[in-house]
Amino acid sequence: MFVSCVLYATMLRKIQCLLTLFFLLTISEVWAAQNKISAAIPEGLFGYQEVQKKNLNLFPQWLSVLERHVLNMKGTDSCQSTNFNQCHLKQWLAFLKKIKHLPVSQQIKRVNKYANEKKYILDIENYGMVDYWATPKEFLINNGDCEDFAIIKMLSMKWLGYDVNAMRVVVVQDTNLRIAHAVMAIENNNDILILDNQIEEVISHADIFHYVPVYSVNENSWWMHVPN
Repeated sequence: MFVSCVLYATMLRKIQCLLTLFFLLTISEVWAAQNKISAAIPEGLFGYQEVQKKNLNLFPQWLSVLERHVLNMKGTDSCQSTNFNQCHLKQWLAFLKKIKHLPVSQQIKRVNKYANEKKYILDIENYGMVDYWATPKEFLINNGDCEDFAIIKMLSMKWLGYDVNAMRVVVVQDTNLRIAHAVMAIENNNDILILDNQIEEVISHADIFHYVPVYSVNENSWWMHVPN
């Protein structure tokens, strides 16, 4: 029965993701046709054109995880508590402090490796819901799925002092597996690097051909990705 429930939840999540992807891709195509942007906007992530937007209210899960993360970092619970609290974040923060002196390129690789050591677990198993965006605090104790890996990587680089405007969480369609997926993108040395829980190494977006970007988001903006 448990396996059946998990499979059903997984199928339901895929259906919801596909519907969202279809909706966003349709909007992108219509928007591009109406505004004739093909010659006006340079290629962005994965070779797609992109349109920057400011209304983050379209992404309540993202806003929620940012707000909860701020509260998590202010926690003052005792280390004797059995609950996961501020004290339990010390291991993560100690790791970040240890690599803070390294060149950015090395920080990126270390952050990617650190996060990817966690296990991939569906939200339905962790939180009893089809889709839940976890804070680093929640991810470190519960593990998580693709967007949770991307979130902790982005917030790790932010803690290390990297410009938040040079990073994004990117929701893509994996054309090989035919599922929705999420990765972290970071600009470095005139390139866009992808930190992916499915890929061990950090690689350039130009070397990935099976991801179709749907939307990307950071703390200040979101981007619609438009087919050429």
